[in-house]
Amino acid sequence: MFRPTREPQSKRHVRDAYFVVGEGILSGSADDGPAQPRTASTVAALRKFQFSRLGPQAGPDRLLDRAARKELAEAMTKAGPQPDSGNPAVPAGFTYLGQFVDHDLTLDATAAQLEDDVTLGQLLQGRSPALDLDSLYGLGPDHRFDRRFYEDDGLRLRTGTTQGLPAPDGDHIVGLPLGGFDLPRVGAGSLISERRRPLIPDARNDENLVVAQVHCAFIRFHNRVVADLVDKGVSSAVLFETARETVVKHYQWMLRHDFLPRIVDPGVVDEVFTRGRKFFEPYPGQKDRPTMPIEFSVAAYRLGHSMVRGAYNWNRIFDNGAGTLRLLFRFTGTSGILSPPPADAADPEAGSFERLPTNWIADFRRLFDFREAGRDDLAVPAEQFNLAKRIDTQLVNPLADLPLGSFGGRGAPAPDPIELNLAFRNLTRANMMSLATGQQMAEYLGVKPLGPSDFDSVGGVRLSEGLRGKLAENCPLWFYILREAEVNGSGRLTGVGGRIVAEVFHRAMEGSRYSIVRDPFWQPFLSPVADRKAKDTFGMTDLLLYAFKERADLLNPLGP
Repeated sequence: MFRPTREPQSKRHVRDAYFVVGEGILSGSADDGPAQPRTASTVAALRKFQFSRLGPQAGPDRLLDRAARKELAEAMTKAGPQPDSGNPAVPAGFTYLGQFVDHDLTLDATAAQLEDDVTLGQLLQGRSPALDLDSLYGLGPDHRFDRRFYEDDGLRLRTGTTQGLPAPDGDHIVGLPLGGFDLPRVGAGSLISERRRPLIPDARNDENLVVAQVHCAFIRFHNRVVADLVDKGVSSAVLFETARETVVKHYQWMLRHDFLPRIVDPGVVDEVFTRGRKFFEPYPGQKDRPTMPIEFSVAAYRLGHSMVRGAYNWNRIFDNGAGTLRLLFRFTGTSGILSPPPADAADPEAGSFERLPTNWIADFRRLFDFREAGRDDLAVPAEQFNLAKRIDTQLVNPLADLPLGSFGGRGAPAPDPIELNLAFRNLTRANMMSLATGQQMAEYLGVKPLGPSDFDSVGGVRLSEGLRGKLAENCPLWFYILREAEVNGSGRLTGVGGRIVAEVFHRAMEGSRYSIVRDPFWQPFLSPVADRKAKDTFGMTDLLLYAFKERADLLNPLGP
């Protein structure tokens, strides 16, 4: 048994230190150069999430200095028109499904456990990236610390209830508390911030309202599978694990066949999933656990930051762009205070709401296109539907000024304003890790590199001659991967980025306790749409239809 370090739940979504296998612990600021690795003892290494390095390190001469990172970050987040995704268009819900997946991949489910709670097997599994929904299940209902996430029957996951508001103009639905449409919350404690905390294994899934509502949908999905298994008379002794296996395999199938081809060149995805991996842990031993390449975590999978919109047509109440990104942070328990202005969202004790206000429940018809599942009756007018932004080197301007709660900074002294810029934070973290440049990774993977002319400007902002020269020779990997998607015109990752993401997803599925990669003959069977079920089709819209019982009043409880 081992005693992992206990972390406050509200800070679990912050990572400033990485244990890289074969190197040690990398942490600190990159302002004065790359971090110097600290040697970890054998026990300390077991306690750390297992990162690895896929490609070469970048020497100090290849890294951008602070002034160059600042110029590039400001250009990436400069306000201006930014194109929606196209060819094909990507519904905005997939942006935040991607964030939910990231949290699943990187959650260490054992991080807050006590010595006698964690077996060596759990420790090794918890420290390895896997696509097995640990962020939903934790260590399961039989674990004395994580049983709090479950109902008393030990089968169903807890759900939360929204908080009704004074009903304006007879809008009675807004005045009702609605069960199942908020995350379960702690609800106890002397501080209101304690009572607002989400009662889920990964508090990061409450750092913005969209990912929180996606998590609520997965709770419903699991609970619906449990109910159906109970109706079929499945023995209670195996019911929970049967439900979990069913949920995880449908989830993996959806990622492989629906999510990944929207963000990665489908040719690359098909090659990796049919022929196997070439570069990342291509021949693991039977007992080898997957690791997480820092090239994926710190660069390639940060593609979703460019897909974020500045505002959304959220529901019938917050329509026409009224669902701003800042409000979607505000109405959470991790980054915000669940309470409307004028309460100060930077003060975790401000505001009076302890649960999500009913008027902020998502309308999933605006986030995912149910016409893909043959449900034209669930389509909304085009002007109400939300598309993700195209994957490119531009980020919406609100990401230049992140709320302190989004990275655990509430209550700390105000930082230099540039340190609230998400692009700057990404570029700085890569420096800290001595992350390979895009050109280095292109050479390592045998991919044709981008040319000097591909680095002249960002979103119409012409870069300085000095910065252009640096990028043409040693471009930060995150920016390089976004530029690849932009240059190829499809808005999907290709080349360096496509290969890294596809191979890591494949390895993470292979290393999960339930795996469609290791069980290649498994087929989905839960689509509620008969012709899709017959064709072994199961996408995110099928998952939502099943979870919400195909009912428009559950997918959009506030009504049209």
